[in-house]
Amino acid sequence: MTLDDLRVFVAVCRAGSLSGVARELDRTQSAVSQHVKRLERETGVALLERRPRGVVPTPAGRILQEAAAEGIGALDRALRRIGELADGEGGSVRVGTGGATVRHFMAEAIVGFRRRHAAVSLEFRTETSTRRCFDALLAGTLDLAWVTIGPPVPGIEQRPVVDLPWVLAVRAEDPLAARPAIGAADLADLRLVRLPPNSLSGARLDAALTGLGVRVGSDTSVADWDTALLLAELGLGHTVVPAVPGLRAPAGGPLRLVPVTDLPPLPVGWAVRRWEALTPLARAFADTVAQACADPGDRSRT
Repeated sequence: MTLDDLRVFVAVCRAGSLSGVARELDRTQSAVSQHVKRLERETGVALLERRPRGVVPTPAGRILQEAAAEGIGALDRALRRIGELADGEGGSVRVGTGGATVRHFMAEAIVGFRRRHAAVSLEFRTETSTRRCFDALLAGTLDLAWVTIGPPVPGIEQRPVVDLPWVLAVRAEDPLAARPAIGAADLADLRLVRLPPNSLSGARLDAALTGLGVRVGSDTSVADWDTALLLAELGLGHTVVPAVPGLRAPAGGPLRLVPVTDLPPLPVGWAVRRWEALTPLARAFADTVAQACADPGDRSRT
């Protein structure tokens, strides 16, 4: 049993696919399978269950996955901290984000951080969902992940940074565009451009509407809020989006953003394995982003 065996096994459990990990690691599927088989021989039990659409860990596999991920993560953090000591001001911070996170939440913070830590490498990895961010944190491939804050997740610590109100994006000629604000009930007759079901922010919006007794239809699903905004600007639908920092509708432009006052705000912020285990550089970057989001002077109004 080698460290490489365990790294590959944890990656397979996270991805649910031998072939996917083979592509990610630039190895053959047979080589990836051999790592798993070696672990199964040494433990004497099956660690993966083959299914039509991939693999999942068996009960024994989950035990090994959790222990291996914890140990590998701790070892990687220790090695990186040792590297930082050796490099002085050098080092890296690995951040998991959504498609538009850097532009909306981190642009100013990145500039400020790089001025203070010019030798530090910032590595940004785009994940398709909050769940994928959690998986990457548990696998030790990320230091921080910017996520929609949700229910507690075993092995993950979440820290809210900012609460985002919701706005309805409509064309300027739409009757709702002239309103200073609307309620959720005004959305009942609309068909909205929505995020896919695996989006936690989209799920939070659906839950809030359901809680208020409002049902809305949908003809279109998109991968991110920026695409939904673009479709609204083109007159191809309405969309309800969180009022992220910097979101604005230029005067005289085709788009209007109308606050939806009775929807609970969307909490977003950082997720990590353990705050106390973060490297000083990762903690400094997280604090820089939080401070930028909290400073009203750095946030444009909707």
